[in-house]
Amino acid sequence: MGFQKSFKRRELKYLITNEQREIIKESMRPYTVPDEYGRSTIRNLYYDTPTKLLIRRSIEKPVYKEKLRARTYGLPGHDSPVFVEIKKKFKDVVYKRRAYMTLDEQELYLARKIEAPFKNHITKEIDYFIKLYENLEPSVYLSYDREAYYAKDDHEFRITFDDNILWRDTDLSLSFGVYGEQIIDNGMCLMEIKVADAIPRWMVDVLSREKIRKTSFSKYGNAYLSMLKAGKTCFILK
Repeated sequence: MGFQKSFKRRELKYLITNEQREIIKESMRPYTVPDEYGRSTIRNLYYDTPTKLLIRRSIEKPVYKEKLRARTYGLPGHDSPVFVEIKKKFKDVVYKRRAYMTLDEQELYLARKIEAPFKNHITKEIDYFIKLYENLEPSVYLSYDREAYYAKDDHEFRITFDDNILWRDTDLSLSFGVYGEQIIDNGMCLMEIKVADAIPRWMVDVLSREKIRKTSFSKYGNAYLSMLKAGKTCFILK
């Protein structure tokens, strides 16, 4: 298959205005090209324990944290492709492993009603994750519109812009349409720089000139905090 199965990189996040976004896009035009998806709507389904153990640990900012999610790049049918992903972070480095299967296979597999449709080191890692965290279940649906670019001279250097970031804790299947509550205000977007090595000098200059500073931002974490504020869950951070 022609998709990347494993990633190791740093992921730097910046909350910016739409005006800053256009300035950055114009500045990076000589150095980057859009990726194959162009602007697309990404749909994610995060899995967690009934007590939301994974996200509670994550937003305490530990040295090591991990998540399990299913992702698709469009509204899937029953036989459409879905990525099942484990995402781990140790200190500042993100490790991601993903396996490709159909929507039906993904739902049955993560509900522990069937075994993985194939066996390799990634599905074995997912199997271990499922066994380690008992009673995993769909927790939050997250979607957003993304523009993605990569550097002409380094495909490992990527820049993404996410807006219309929505979450919900009902209709927890990737087969349902996009709707939910907003995480960031209109007129704002989340920019992510994904890099295996150093940020290119031209990008450092852009960030410095526009006085754009790195931030800590978790889409699932913000969704969980919104659930707490709305009284949708009684599990309080300690």
